[in-house]
Amino acid sequence: MVVSHVFYIYGDYFQLYQPGMLQQMLAGRMPLGVISQHVLLGMSCVMVLPNLMPFLTLVLPARTNRWFNIVVGAIYSVIMLLIAVSSTWYYYIAYALIETVLTLTVVFYAWTWPKQEGS
Repeated sequence: MVVSHVFYIYGDYFQLYQPGMLQQMLAGRMPLGVISQHVLLGMSCVMVLPNLMPFLTLVLPARTNRWFNIVVGAIYSVIMLLIAVSSTWYYYIAYALIETVLTLTVVFYAWTWPKQEGS
């Protein structure tokens, strides 16, 4: 999911070039409301989780890892689909759709991954 996360970051970066976006940031506003410490903490958690996935894949038991990938991938897919249908900027829609395809692919592979017997 780290690869798909790169598209999310680029989408947010390019969003800064939209007219009026920097002024909103300087005024403490964002598309979903007022910026606060709680909002930024929540957004940080959303950004950190995909970056932790490679590490968690190595340290979590296979069964836990499988379900974690399914649940997290599904949640991120829904988030990105909501962004895609709510945006009017083509680049943001494209990034959201690419990320949705990638996270749904993770869900598919986690769902269909063969179960391995313990030794």
